[in-house]
Amino acid sequence: MDCGRRLKEVRENKKMSIYRLSQVSGISQGHISDLENGRNQPTIDTLKRLLEPMGITLSDFFNENGNAVILSEREKEVITNFRMLPAEKAELYLQLGIALNQK
Repeated sequence: MDCGRRLKEVRENKKMSIYRLSQVSGISQGHISDLENGRNQPTIDTLKRLLEPMGITLSDFFNENGNAVILSEREKEVITNFRMLPAEKAELYLQLGIALNQK
């Protein structure tokens, strides 16, 4: 995987400039540019710092088949709540969602 190319693709899809990403991540514009152009390779820590402000997880970033789904904060909350439920309540939660989604 070409991490620099993927990073640039994610950043552009999020409509974020290198300048803005630099401001929110604390990583210099020059370093981001070097990463995107393949002159340097990011550490995992650097990658996490760059991806977090764009709402991308490392697993989404490295998902090469293109089926990565970016969840909104509300969707993350639904999943978090679902995971905390015991099995019988999780089933009810799921059935409620299905019922509400029917037309």
